[in-house]
Amino acid sequence: MTAQGFDDIGACVFDAYGTLFDVDAAARHCRSELGDKWQPLAETWRLKQLQYTWLRSVMGRHVDFWRVTGDALDYAMDSLGLDDDALRDRLMDLYLALDAYPEAKGVLAQLKSAGMKTAILSNGAPDMLEAAVSNADIAGLLDAVLSVEEVGVFKPHPSVYRMGEDRLGLPAGRMSFQSSNAWDAAAASAFGYHVIWVNRFGQARERIPDPPHAEIETLEELPGIVGAG
Repeated sequence: MTAQGFDDIGACVFDAYGTLFDVDAAARHCRSELGDKWQPLAETWRLKQLQYTWLRSVMGRHVDFWRVTGDALDYAMDSLGLDDDALRDRLMDLYLALDAYPEAKGVLAQLKSAGMKTAILSNGAPDMLEAAVSNADIAGLLDAVLSVEEVGVFKPHPSVYRMGEDRLGLPAGRMSFQSSNAWDAAAASAFGYHVIWVNRFGQARERIPDPPHAEIETLEELPGIVGAG
């Protein structure tokens, strides 16, 4: 899969966690407390976080992403034999201020300078997204920050991706959607977006329908693909 140019793109829509914000950062900042458990904790926390969103959506048992994030952390800590309320509180606080990937702010600025609309479309609860955006100092570079709480179901439900059309006033076919999560990229592609998979870690392709239209390693490649380079 190569990164080919898209035509007539009016907006770039971004997944938040894993795409703009580093989901491993909270555990990484607690390496002194976690030792060599920090990476297994980060990986299990993220895996259960995603699994719980999918299961809750299928079961019709929606709660916001903050609750899911806490439940996933509790599972991850329990699985590693960690029983430390203060550490749990610190990890949850750090999740509200995840490090943005180093290229994120500059790419958003470049897109805005080229006249593109920009937005986040995320599972995150509104307060979580507001905190992350503020911490990364990118609020002024976004036209919209969209949370699944508006529709009450997590990705990959089609109603989530429809929010981009409704808020930005463009059809999906005139927007580029960026995600580091291959399943999210596939769902956005199925909805009708032009999709770029930000494959930061060299993962294998998923065997599910509606693959992304392009694959990149970091967001630095995005402006050239959408005509903002």
